[in-house]
Amino acid sequence: MTALLVGLFGTAGALIRFAVDTLLAGRSNPRRHWPWATLLVNVAGCLVIGLSIGFSSRIGPEWHAALATGLAGGLTTFSSWTTATVRLISEQRYPAAVLNVGANLLTGMAAAAAGIALSGG
Repeated sequence: MTALLVGLFGTAGALIRFAVDTLLAGRSNPRRHWPWATLLVNVAGCLVIGLSIGFSSRIGPEWHAALATGLAGGLTTFSSWTTATVRLISEQRYPAAVLNVGANLLTGMAAAAAGIALSGG
């Protein structure tokens, strides 16, 4: 049952990531692209994981796995984050690359901490 939940929630996370990326891709200038969609899904995934950790004793291991591994795993994207950073560096947009790294790390950590705090964990 746990594997089925992880698969279903992973599919949902991937579809949400695709929708966010599609929505935001149409709003950016390709020559001055900044990875807003990647930042948004990564921070949201950190919040989901934080909430699932905080609620894990109340929701059980199956639902924790569904949320943390499935939903957050399907939603977040380390490879897109690193590739976007490499792209910014190759365009010699060094401040934007540094901002991308810092924004993902700091807001991701803050979202995870907020999820744990909000859940009472």
